[in-house]
Amino acid sequence: MAKIHVTTQDGEKMEIEADANGDSLMEILRDNGIELEAICGGVCSCATCHIYVDDAWGEKLPARSDDEYELVSSTEHYQESSRLSCQIPFKAELDGITLTVAPEE
Repeated sequence: MAKIHVTTQDGEKMEIEADANGDSLMEILRDNGIELEAICGGVCSCATCHIYVDDAWGEKLPARSDDEYELVSSTEHYQESSRLSCQIPFKAELDGITLTVAPEE
């Protein structure tokens, strides 16, 4: 099992273990009880699965699509490290990733 280090919206730090089989980070977070709206269910049509990915992991992530950038950059809490967790498949190279769930809009 691979690990994901998460800081929740409440500031709680936790470690999640998950299979690195390509499921989206959004699915893994949601399935492990992390508060995350994820209204669109992972089709990149909202920004309710907004996370901040630790800068050390930025280059290991897939490139942000124009649609993802448009959605996430329009949020009140946008940062350079902002991503939509539904657009990041969790694979072996992300074992140990550190992220923070962004505040709700």
